[in-house]
Amino acid sequence: MLQVLTRLPSRMLEVGVPRLHEVLPGPTLLHLPGRRAEPLFVSVLLHGNEDTGWYAVQSLLRKYHERELPRALSVFVGNVAAGREGVRFLDGQADYNRVWEDLPGVADTPEHGMMRRIVEEMRARKVFASIDVHNNSGINPHYACVQRLDHRFFQLATLFSRTVVYFTRPRGVQTAAFSDLCPSVTVECGQAGQPHGVAHATDYLEACLNLAAVPGHKVAVHDIDLFHSVAIVKVPDEVSFGFGDEAVDIRLADGLDYMNFRELPAGTLLGWVQGGSLARLQVRDERGNEVSGNYLTIVNGEIRTAVPVMPSMLTTNADAIRQDCLCYFMERHRGFYGSAT
Repeated sequence: MLQVLTRLPSRMLEVGVPRLHEVLPGPTLLHLPGRRAEPLFVSVLLHGNEDTGWYAVQSLLRKYHERELPRALSVFVGNVAAGREGVRFLDGQADYNRVWEDLPGVADTPEHGMMRRIVEEMRARKVFASIDVHNNSGINPHYACVQRLDHRFFQLATLFSRTVVYFTRPRGVQTAAFSDLCPSVTVECGQAGQPHGVAHATDYLEACLNLAAVPGHKVAVHDIDLFHSVAIVKVPDEVSFGFGDEAVDIRLADGLDYMNFRELPAGTLLGWVQGGSLARLQVRDERGNEVSGNYLTIVNGEIRTAVPVMPSMLTTNADAIRQDCLCYFMERHRGFYGSAT
């Protein structure tokens, strides 16, 4: 399933995501040498419709095509087949960003085996740092995500953005698997297809390549806005949903994604439940407990926030909602310096 290369294939720096399959027949791990031997690991296209990472890698490698890289670089190009179709993943495929860990109750798949192989190979190469590049389907600022309250992780994250999210769910993500090996972050580069997202990601990857070491001292408080993702909001599979005047179980408010990274007061309207329906949004905390009542109320058919919350990744893309989630709820993380290592 995994192709491993040690040199750039011809045309790799020319083709876009929809035609990438003509150059790379499937998931590919590319190792390139650099002045410093410990490699930076970068994963792109874990979701086929999130193309910023691929175009950023292309831009970076064009710049260094006739020059030595400052540091060895290992790039994992993930779901090439889904990229051809412009979707998150194909029907019957695993989500490439949910199979990096072996989890209780989750069946082992060839994709799990592929990711284990990648992690072990990067462990043997003494990976320096890990960057997983993603896009959002809704309106969000550019931000970084970490799975460890560790100053090295914060340093790597704030090199991309002062907005940082600490999260422990969902499980099985690339960032979690690499957090045991090195400073590891996910960078969210806005919506796909935006040139400024590609430029930002390219500059960030180059900055990481030029680091001699990831600093271990704490980030100044004025240089970081740290949030903690405390709950995930989903539409249950059996519940129909939509926007506008659709006849569905749950009708969501238009323009929800404009609420991302805004501190919403209690009572903010998110949508409506069809008269007589028992349908509800599902909210689960970091331990997987159902906690809808802690965050949402339904009065006269209106779905409103029960407490002040700050959402992220709210989207009006129905496929993204169904395949992933409606959003996450966050809180400002206070006192993290005391708990960081």
